[in-house]
Amino acid sequence: MSAPVALTIAGSDSSGGAGIQADLKSFAALGVYGASVITALTAQNTKSVTGIQAVPPNFVAAQIDAVFSDLAVGAVKIGMLASAEIIAVVAAGLERWRASKIVLDPVMVATSGDRLLQPKAIDTLLRVLLPHALIVTPNLPEAAALLDRPTARDETEMRDQAERLRALGPKAVLIKGGHRPGPESVDLLVDETQMIRYAADRIATENAHGTGCTLSSAIAAGLAKGRDLPDAVREAKDYVTAAIAAADRLQIGSGHGPVHHFHQWW
Repeated sequence: MSAPVALTIAGSDSSGGAGIQADLKSFAALGVYGASVITALTAQNTKSVTGIQAVPPNFVAAQIDAVFSDLAVGAVKIGMLASAEIIAVVAAGLERWRASKIVLDPVMVATSGDRLLQPKAIDTLLRVLLPHALIVTPNLPEAAALLDRPTARDETEMRDQAERLRALGPKAVLIKGGHRPGPESVDLLVDETQMIRYAADRIATENAHGTGCTLSSAIAAGLAKGRDLPDAVREAKDYVTAAIAAADRLQIGSGHGPVHHFHQWW
């Protein structure tokens, strides 16, 4: 029996904590073979992003075709896309290869506060990519930016924004409440039939670099292994919570350090 395969389409993080590197670590930790399509190179560390170089759109398309023409891709995670032109070729490539289990993490700003998506590209993301997604995984600031609304203040407003995003085309929305204060970190999964609440105790740490990338890639790993969406989200939430809880053991860098992707093994 062949190994399950997940593909990440995202930017590279030179410090290894987020982006392509976090995705491949998550896939490996969860027993899935990882392939990658790199959309942008970043010069970054735990403190800041000092440079971004987008990959030419035609070469992004070439990577997509190379992977899908040979590998049996079970699920796709999409992260940093950098520009409207890259968004367009990614959407076209996924349609060309009839990809279905697509997890879209609408990456806009790094943990350090540096912008990773051109503002003018947001409209393209909404129009051409959201409708392809099985699930979209925005945090509270990302959901607010996509909808041009104030950041949700409570779970009622979180659900409302998730419903508004789902109306734009994706099958489901996981709106992540990690930016809200309180003893719990609560995420809400909203699809056409139900809302499921996923809660975990909030962990006091400054080392949470790559949490969004890690969660979305863990969901893709679950989907590649044949899990249904609620179970894939639940397993991903458990995995990233444990990775955050173990993050301080790594002691990487002097800024916002990465989560511990291999907490079960090291």
